[in-house]
Amino acid sequence: AHAYNALGYSLADRNLRLDEAETLIARALELSPDDPFILDSMGWVRFRRGDSAAALAHLERAYAKRQDAEIAAHLGEVLWSLDRHEDARRVLDKALAAHPENTLLGETARRLGVR
Repeated sequence: AHAYNALGYSLADRNLRLDEAETLIARALELSPDDPFILDSMGWVRFRRGDSAAALAHLERAYAKRQDAEIAAHLGEVLWSLDRHEDARRVLDKALAAHPENTLLGETARRLGVR
């Protein structure tokens, strides 16, 4: 499951071959449906494909299972894209308090104007 996820996420994160990325991540989810990192990857690929509503469902599940900095950054980004700015701020502020040195989290917050 983790190999499928790693390859799919690396494609999605670079915004490359999103159909293939989603297929790989879907296979990973079949094998490990409750893994927060795989749920995060599916949320991220759905966001990259323009489906923020589907992305949000996966990212909220992932974040509920593990309050990881990268999952928080992705969740904040998707909330922001859905004009849920206060929710995005709340998630990002909480994550930044727990992970103040995380580069992705800090860059996401700055880019969105949260920090």
